[in-house]
Amino acid sequence: MTAEPQANARECELCHGAGGTLLWQNDLCRVVVADEPGLPGFLRVVLGRHAREMTDLAAAERDRLMAVVFAVETHVRQSLEPDKMNLATLGNAVPHVHWHVIPRWRDDRHFPGAVWSPARHDRAPPAGRVARAAAMAAALPAALAARGL
Repeated sequence: MTAEPQANARECELCHGAGGTLLWQNDLCRVVVADEPGLPGFLRVVLGRHAREMTDLAAAERDRLMAVVFAVETHVRQSLEPDKMNLATLGNAVPHVHWHVIPRWRDDRHFPGAVWSPARHDRAPPAGRVARAAAMAAALPAALAARGL
């Protein structure tokens, strides 16, 4: 593992803020709702300490983090039944280990492109999908607890 310069951790927005609306956390990471208009159910799994890359983590820590990512993906899939799931860890804008867990539908603003690509239309998601995403988020802590996380 490589040591991270202190200056980067001091300036890191994920070290000093949740990165979204907090749903759940443990000693390793937290799960938040991403504030991404038009993309209901978009969650982030954020490492609780500063690290830039997955390979900066010990193998056991990576395994625990990925267990949370996969449990979150499973919960989102079962709750929302999207057409596709996207998992992404980029960190170009915010160099702090975090995973995007994104349900996708054929009628979403960006499909089939990445959610960061230009929107193909400006229609809002169906109200029922937005309501289901809110219910999914509210049920997430119990779902993760049931998995022993």
